[in-house]
Amino acid sequence: MPRNAAEYFDVLIVGAGLSGVGAACHLQDECPDKTVAILEARAESGGTWDLFRYPGVRSDSDMFTLAYSFKPWSGTRAIVDGPSILSYIRETAHDRGIDKKIRYDSRVMRASWSSAESQWTVDVERSDTGAAEQLTCGFLFGNTGYYRYDAGYTPHFEGTAMFTGRIVHPQAWPDDLDYVGKRIVVIGSGATAVTLVPALSEQAQQVTMLQRSPSYIAALPAQDSMDTLLRRAFPTRTARSLVRWKNVLLGWLIFQLSRHAPKFMKGLLRKGVERQLPEGYDIDTHFTPPYEPWDQRLCLAPDGDFFKAIADGRASVVTGQIRSFTTTGLELESGDVIEADIIVTATGLTMLMLGGMKIDIDGRSIDFSETVTYKSVMLGGVPNLAFTFGYSNASWTLKSDLVARYVCRLLNHMDEFGYDSCTPLEPDSTAPRFPYLDLSSGYVQRSGTSFPKQLSKAPWRVRHNYPLDLLMFRYGTLNDGVAFSRRTPDKPVRMPAPPSAV
Repeated sequence: MPRNAAEYFDVLIVGAGLSGVGAACHLQDECPDKTVAILEARAESGGTWDLFRYPGVRSDSDMFTLAYSFKPWSGTRAIVDGPSILSYIRETAHDRGIDKKIRYDSRVMRASWSSAESQWTVDVERSDTGAAEQLTCGFLFGNTGYYRYDAGYTPHFEGTAMFTGRIVHPQAWPDDLDYVGKRIVVIGSGATAVTLVPALSEQAQQVTMLQRSPSYIAALPAQDSMDTLLRRAFPTRTARSLVRWKNVLLGWLIFQLSRHAPKFMKGLLRKGVERQLPEGYDIDTHFTPPYEPWDQRLCLAPDGDFFKAIADGRASVVTGQIRSFTTTGLELESGDVIEADIIVTATGLTMLMLGGMKIDIDGRSIDFSETVTYKSVMLGGVPNLAFTFGYSNASWTLKSDLVARYVCRLLNHMDEFGYDSCTPLEPDSTAPRFPYLDLSSGYVQRSGTSFPKQLSKAPWRVRHNYPLDLLMFRYGTLNDGVAFSRRTPDKPVRMPAPPSAV
């Protein structure tokens, strides 16, 4: 398809959430000559932080590392609520004019690569009108997150039709839900449940967290004392950079200890729980997981709010299996009954690669599960396509910043040498392949098979290691395992700009 047949952009970003807005900012700063548009399936920007609206919604990551590298967090609290994160994203987009590049209600259905034209043809469905549109681009950059936005995961429970109260999934929290003075059961033990329980307990009559098995939960201060100290001694930007690196290295240390000294970490986490709960509390039953630390994500309780709700009697934890819903609550396999007016199914997400879009190369459909990820940002055999998938053991933005800057570096390299396409070469098909995420969490086990695979060695390995990735993305070679090509052999090469006068 000739480039004048459909509106053309040098780069199309898919998704206007935390990653997409950050990617557009990096492109604007580092590739100012590129034409860029952002396609957002929903009617608002913000991604996760606009979608999730349940009480107490927040991030488990501190804002010093969740904030963009180019826009340090200016607040005093390290752990903040969802609306504050959403405001930060939209403020960034507005201040840099990125909001003008966003095309809302534009869901990408399919992207087709033409080797003859060295470009993508992107089929878009308008969510507001149902109309079909088509755009073309030289480079496609997916910033869609990793889960389905239109539906969370709820397992089958017997007897749900009998329950006379309300059943709510956190991903679709209703605006009209009145839970004041109500008895609430939150099914689940992950980060969402640990967030919901203390928030709901402030107004509910009683909140019960019902879990099949425990999770590791750590109480940490919502305000970083080192930030306060450093801002007295250094300019704010310097202080924030130091705090950011302190938190990066602390998170890395905790993860490494969890992997290499799990017994020590389990003891440390248990002592933390013991300090938070009344003496004699049954920690073995309710707070001793059957897996090692960081086999699943570690849950955070800022200022110990989750444990305080339990200690104050506003909330409780029950560990057991559900036999059936009843008209007035839940019956467990043990025979115990929990009465409830509202049941919240905090049972997880459904993972989804690239927002569910389909891709094909010269008419050949690509199955993501059969591909291998290159540097955890591109796919073997797939040209001019990058995607952002944040760290599972650190702030999402630490990775998304690195990926965006790597894409900018790659695009500038292609311009400098006159290349139209960049294709990671498909690795040895006989090499053992491993899941993209090495986590035992339910949402990963349910859907992880649909994601790309990784190999055991670079550049086909997914490393959840920010310091090493920083070196690779910013300073590593761009030619390891990649084929660059020109659509026309005589394409002019961009000459370096002359040095500026001093």
